[in-house]
Amino acid sequence: MPSTADPPDAVDGWDPGQYERFAAERAQPFWDLAGLLDDRPIRRMVDLGCGTGSWTVALADRVGATDVTGVDSSSAMLAAAAELPARPGLTFVHGDVSSWTSRPDHDLVFSNAALQWVPDHVGVVTRWWAAVRPGGQLAVQIPSNADHPSHRLAGRLASEEPFRSALGVVPPDQVAANVLAPEQYAILLDQLGAARQHVRLQVYGHALPRTSDVVEWVRGTTLTRFSRRMSPELFEEFVAEYRRRLVAALGDRSPYFYPFKRILFWGAKGSGG
Repeated sequence: MPSTADPPDAVDGWDPGQYERFAAERAQPFWDLAGLLDDRPIRRMVDLGCGTGSWTVALADRVGATDVTGVDSSSAMLAAAAELPARPGLTFVHGDVSSWTSRPDHDLVFSNAALQWVPDHVGVVTRWWAAVRPGGQLAVQIPSNADHPSHRLAGRLASEEPFRSALGVVPPDQVAANVLAPEQYAILLDQLGAARQHVRLQVYGHALPRTSDVVEWVRGTTLTRFSRRMSPELFEEFVAEYRRRLVAALGDRSPYFYPFKRILFWGAKGSGG
């Protein structure tokens, strides 16, 4: 499983240990996405937004890929990936998934929980699709849970003092701003010429020990946009007040059922491209 011993990255705000705290819950949509893949030979694959790399390796083992590249923009995540055992044909590189391009020579372009962080999904998915060879596959999973109170309360609190002054401009919720409706991805795949496709919105129910654990979940994702711009002391003050308000809004329950929506989409190119 992914490493949980890495310190926070002060530059990009990603803490592999915090992100992987709920590794089991985050693993299910990854493997559900992998389950959409056709049972056909996959030699060359890329994992865009590979994180700590453990699931990249596990997926490569499952599909039998021998030429595998993991791409991520976080130096902290890639440092964790560098700790994995070396293996022939496996490479992890620093890169921006929003601008990633390649010749159409990939059997599989795969991306789990990364696309939501970048804008212009039509343009990005179009570039990713262009890297898929004839007969190849594209598979993407993105969270679509920005309407949950865990997201909305964070933005409202950040607009209040003393946090607003520290932030200057309240950073937007990228998931809310970037993620399209599920049907838009289906339309896009059709426009790109997918021979076959599968698109669905799925609700994952996570039984967390208590309501306040939702804070720890989002601390490793959406709250990073605030931690990057606040002093550690002010951010801890922010988290404490956010926790108080969130528990008041959701109810103090143990366990707490956390419904989390995700979009999974898959498309296959025809053998003629």
